[in-house]
Amino acid sequence: MFENLRFFYNDLIMDHDKRPRNFHELEGATQSAHGYNPVCGDDIRVYLKVENEVIKDASFSGKGCAICKASASMLTESVKGMTKVQAEDMFSRIRELMMTGKIIGDVGKLEAFSTVYEKPVRIKCAILPWHALSAALKDEGSKPVSTENEQT
Repeated sequence: MFENLRFFYNDLIMDHDKRPRNFHELEGATQSAHGYNPVCGDDIRVYLKVENEVIKDASFSGKGCAICKASASMLTESVKGMTKVQAEDMFSRIRELMMTGKIIGDVGKLEAFSTVYEKPVRIKCAILPWHALSAALKDEGSKPVSTENEQT
């Protein structure tokens, strides 16, 4: 059992939990959205600075479990420099990865989440920041998104 947990909480995920990247409110953000999971208390806001349909900067703030924080941290690193369309495509690929463990295309270091599907209760934690990203990209940040309101 503990061997499986060590694999699940791999070094990369633990590093992003303990030392989250881009963990601050983004000054001059052009878009943002709030993600909240009432079941476990994950409460994350994703901030984007978008210019000419390109994500120039990204950050997040809030609180969450190790999986949620690591996912938000890695999200902010991965989407910088992407177009909004590319970021939405990445969300689709990460969603598939987290739901099934199948890697579609290049997901880079986010492959670390390929075992999340083995722990269904943790999928919602890992995918929440990505739902917030999607809402921010669509300028739908006026009310919190939740993985409880829809299928992950």
